[in-house]
Amino acid sequence: MRIGLMVGSDRDRTRRDRLDGVITDGTAAEALGFSSFWFPQVPGYLDAMTALALLGASTTTIELGTAVVPIQTRHPMILAQQALTTNAACGGRFTLGLGLSHDWIINGQLGIPYQRPVRGFRDHLEVLTAAFDGPGQVDVDNDSFRVHSPVDVSDLSPPVLLAALGPTMLRIAGERTDGTILWMADERAIAEHVAPRITAAAHAAGRPAPRVVAGVPVAVCAPGDVDAAQRYASELLGHAHFSPNYVALLEHGDAADVGDTMAAGDESCVLNRLRAYRDAGVTDLAARIVPLGDDPASRRRSRERTAEFLASVVSEF
Repeated sequence: MRIGLMVGSDRDRTRRDRLDGVITDGTAAEALGFSSFWFPQVPGYLDAMTALALLGASTTTIELGTAVVPIQTRHPMILAQQALTTNAACGGRFTLGLGLSHDWIINGQLGIPYQRPVRGFRDHLEVLTAAFDGPGQVDVDNDSFRVHSPVDVSDLSPPVLLAALGPTMLRIAGERTDGTILWMADERAIAEHVAPRITAAAHAAGRPAPRVVAGVPVAVCAPGDVDAAQRYASELLGHAHFSPNYVALLEHGDAADVGDTMAAGDESCVLNRLRAYRDAGVTDLAARIVPLGDDPASRRRSRERTAEFLASVVSEF
């Protein structure tokens, strides 16, 4: 299992410092020996692919990926252009994580219909895959798109991972992409639901074994602080009840919210939880460090302690 870092919107930084902060975090992750660095497309925050393209110029070895970009906000040809350009800026180290987002974002915030999302995803992916097969002419006619357009950006296309939570999306991910990138999936959900389904679909399609990238909150802390850390993670990163997709995923495991998926406690407790994810079938763990403390300075120390510990165990996996 490879260990990488996942970051998100950082409210401890001023707006003017946030982009530079992502680049600082990514270069530090590479220097510490992490295998990958994942950045989400958060509503109203930095554009993920733009930030990673800039980070690509400041790094040389680390994989850089989105976790994830919602497909409803970009036409697949425009998404292909941006992803191919980002991959070129990253020297071929970019991975495109895609997802369906949620009704309360796509419809509630943006006013875009959220109807038959999985069927729309198939149509979107058909165009995107054709564009990634280029350079050349892209000719795709399906229920959602009529595309007859050239693409001439790069000879090197990025790998694609899907935020596949349900059976149909896991089948699509296994049959047509390089794997899945997860959030709010605990060990049992991965071992009994995610890994078997996506692996079987990839095998049936004659594809290589898929990647299973799991986003997992992590905090090294005193044993007595674990419950508070899990509650804080659920408040900061959770609210699964907003999304029926996450509710359904949680039903496959033992977690009630994202805090229950967290690796928290002293170093031995965190290490044991990471091993449990590995044993469940995770190929890549994207650690979302949750800094603890009542002020920016204490949260910074907490973040550094957790990052240094994770970096110290990278070679074990």
